[in-house]
Amino acid sequence: MGVMLSVKNLDVYYGSIHAIKNISFEVAEGEIVTLIGANGAGKTTTLHSISGLVKPKSGEITFCGNNLMAVEPHKIIRLGLAQVPEGRRIFAKMTVQENLEMGAYIRNDGGAISEDYEKIFERLPRLKERRRQIAGTLSGGEQQMLAIGRALMCNPKMLLLDEPSMGLSPLLVGEIFEIIKDVNKTGVTVLLVEQNAKKALEIADHAYVLETGSIAMQGDADELANNEKVRKAYLGG
Repeated sequence: MGVMLSVKNLDVYYGSIHAIKNISFEVAEGEIVTLIGANGAGKTTTLHSISGLVKPKSGEITFCGNNLMAVEPHKIIRLGLAQVPEGRRIFAKMTVQENLEMGAYIRNDGGAISEDYEKIFERLPRLKERRRQIAGTLSGGEQQMLAIGRALMCNPKMLLLDEPSMGLSPLLVGEIFEIIKDVNKTGVTVLLVEQNAKKALEIADHAYVLETGSIAMQGDADELANNEKVRKAYLGG
């Protein structure tokens, strides 16, 4: 298992605010890696740096041997890196099916695309029942499923997930995390940014704890889940 994503000495500023301070981490092929930390710790900024939405001041980001700092944001998805943004951002006025079609827009392998619809509907049966429904009328959990399904339609090697549990009931959070685990089992590598540290550590292989723009701790997810400091700060004792 080689390293799929490598972030080295990343520095990001917003004006004079030093938001990300010289962080380094990596994600090996086939893993689920999570970045956990309080609100404002820099988790989303890190993700946005990888997907090209934020321009870092310095550092290196490589994905499958490509220097992402040199790739235009809209071309990053063509390398096999798909992001499920915070707050889902589905196309609210389009149907479920049309949203999924938007996910496949970079592909030109028509036959395989229709197979992938079926795969996604198999994995997310609730979307199949609602394939003709207007996406804006779905529940929050269903919208999150749709955002994941749409990202999977571009057949990515790696999925970046930004706060997938946000605003969902505990029951739905469990369901979404099961879906992430299933997606990973099919061979998609996952980088997960999540405030729900407990859930994230349950499904991840490795974890990095961000505190005010720096990596405070890192290690195997189950080690961190049992670490006294992590438990106190992020797992409610």
